[in-house]
Amino acid sequence: MAVVVAYLDAAATTRVDSRVADVVLHWMTEDFGNAGSRTHEYGARAKKAVHEARVFIAGTVGAKTEEVIFTSGATESNNIALLGIAPHGEKCERRHIITSAIEHKAVIEPLLHLQGKGFEVDFLAPGPSGRISTEMVLDRLRPDTLLVSLMHVNNETGVIQPVAELAEELRKTPTFMHVDAAQGYGKIPQDLKAPIDMISISGHKIGAPKGVGALVTRRRGWDKLPLEPIMFGGGQERKLRPGTLAVPLIMGLYEAARVFQEGQADWEREARAMRERMLTALGRTRFHVNGDADYSVPHILNVTFDGLNAEALIVRLKNQVAVATGSACTSASYTPSHVLTAMGLPKEVATNGLRFSWFPSQVADFTPEELVETIVRMQPGSP
Repeated sequence: MAVVVAYLDAAATTRVDSRVADVVLHWMTEDFGNAGSRTHEYGARAKKAVHEARVFIAGTVGAKTEEVIFTSGATESNNIALLGIAPHGEKCERRHIITSAIEHKAVIEPLLHLQGKGFEVDFLAPGPSGRISTEMVLDRLRPDTLLVSLMHVNNETGVIQPVAELAEELRKTPTFMHVDAAQGYGKIPQDLKAPIDMISISGHKIGAPKGVGALVTRRRGWDKLPLEPIMFGGGQERKLRPGTLAVPLIMGLYEAARVFQEGQADWEREARAMRERMLTALGRTRFHVNGDADYSVPHILNVTFDGLNAEALIVRLKNQVAVATGSACTSASYTPSHVLTAMGLPKEVATNGLRFSWFPSQVADFTPEELVETIVRMQPGSP
């Protein structure tokens, strides 16, 4: 008999919603045309469907339809945004970029690449709260600052960054702003309607398939963003993302965003209720929450248990819950979390942070009390 494991790693990915799966299957097996085929009805239906998806996704962030570029996910969107804006910086001799030291590797690594090409990158450290303030960014702003890249929600701690407030301030300057919204898209919708120049979206955090996302490239007045392509061949997506459009995945993203938007209030209420249950149950242990709880999304909780090794705990919990020590892209490496380290937390804390994250409808039967029993048995001195 298979062991039922509660899935508490929703920050890594979510299960595809059954309604989404039905839509994806339809566009794979029935309306399977290429959106670039202009000589028959199959292609026409695909093109029309992609347009409808683009209209909807644009509406979720208050953008114009033509400002949405479909990609394979936030990593690709981040690369197009960061590497695509670099040639403009070189032409204008604006080679200074501001970001944070707690960004996802999909932002940090492209910026390190640019650093090797002569760009100067400031990696701001947030302190124990895990939050970069607007003032911290503005204090580093210079006449040659090309770009500020700041994530919406940190993928390890769940701490919300002040992207909406910062966007309003940066619109008064020539400095562009990019936001990696992989963890925040759909969950804090109003923030992303601020005048952010570029927004990276990933579908699989809200019940869409893996392998689909978008990049929003918002105009400043009549001016298009001076992005240059980093790939070539075909000219699709306004020449910024060539290749045959993945119509089934795009339609899956559309359906997932629609379903999530309709249920967002219930999702938030249920996610918050689960957080309260988790914190109440964990009260039997000795633990510390990593990151400012007052500025956190309700579905991510990063904790360190006194005297417990996170990897050993994960092994003990493997038949009860699926959890992670941090980003799915780096969790195979048993080194201190770069996020918790950048927050200035002690090495034993940064090495042993455990991330619980949940999608409420997918953990309806989970009881935190059973999880805590295992932790109590492992932790000497727990009440």
